Amino acid sequence: MFKLPSLSLYIHIPWCIKKCPYCDFNAHVLKERYIPSMEYVKHLLSDLDADLKLIIGRKISTIFIGGGTPNLLDVASINYLMNGIRMRLPVITNAEVTMEINPGILEENCFIAYQKAGINRMSIGVQTFNKKQLNKLGRTYKPEEAKKTISLVQALKLNSLNIDLMYGLIDQSLENSLEDLRQVIELYNPQHLSWYQLTIEANTLFSSKPPKLPNDNILWNIFYYGNTLLRSFGYQQYEISAYAKPGYQCYHNLNYWRFGDYLGIGCGAHSKLTLDHFCIMRMVKTRHPRGYMQGRYIDRKHKVAKDDLPLEFFMNRFRLLEPMPRIDFESYTGLKEKVIRDKINIAIQKKYIMENTKYWQITKYGKLFLNDLLEIFL
Repeated sequence: MFKLPSLSLYIHIPWCIKKCPYCDFNAHVLKERYIPSMEYVKHLLSDLDADLKLIIGRKISTIFIGGGTPNLLDVASINYLMNGIRMRLPVITNAEVTMEINPGILEENCFIAYQKAGINRMSIGVQTFNKKQLNKLGRTYKPEEAKKTISLVQALKLNSLNIDLMYGLIDQSLENSLEDLRQVIELYNPQHLSWYQLTIEANTLFSSKPPKLPNDNILWNIFYYGNTLLRSFGYQQYEISAYAKPGYQCYHNLNYWRFGDYLGIGCGAHSKLTLDHFCIMRMVKTRHPRGYMQGRYIDRKHKVAKDDLPLEFFMNRFRLLEPMPRIDFESYTGLKEKVIRDKINIAIQKKYIMENTKYWQITKYGKLFLNDLLEIFL
């Protein structure tokens, strides 16, 4: 039975003051401090206008403004953007609207204005409170500035606050990593934490000049004791690198991992849209601001081949630790379970997943071998 998934809107802001050596996101360094905020926002809305025909009659369930550094945009531009979206699209009541924030850029009145524009969830990219580690990561703020930003955002009493932390940093010890977690929890106790390992990605400065990272034994101890610490303070791990207090999961990301639909606007933004009966299209927007702001919004798009649907489905769903309804596979892909039955059996035999009459679920063992699990469905 065909089931049209929830629809989210992603908005990409491509500029940063400095490109971090570990970052492989679509981020472009400002050569001057000036950023063409309003001009870019008008292109975002024109980009959205061109895509409206793909989502006629559908409501937006979540909005996420990511980057880059979204809080480089001035307040007037964010307000214009949010009003423009509401004029063009029906957004569900109390929709989660997230904006990524980098510390050390804005003051209190800007955060208040963002909230008035409709932002009800902020995600602060702290990474670490250790000054030496921040310098090694190429971050442009000091620990005190990160703490000030968190305090200012907390004072808004938004629906939710996320703090990004990284572990496995250059020459980082177990105690250094746990100290970051303790500070976040004891000082701020945010509703949501993204806690993830630093990895060396292709086409980054770290890939050309690899730093010395902790060995596997240290990494395992950091994860084990950090995970234990988070659980002791009431955080639940619901995704590979995401922890939340009960009821505060990031619904935008949940929609991604549950194989929901999302429309992306802005430089390099990705879309996954169900167009009609089990026809799924993927689309990528022009990466560089120069081309994008000349009105060349679409870089490429294609319809997902039927044979690729099982991997596409499980690549998302297996990131979540929650049980996945077996019926969702057919409802979202149009394929019968029998086409992947042999692969499911292999995954069960290897103890990567378990199943009952209604659900599949990744095991604790399977979490450790996610890539091996996904390879079964290639």
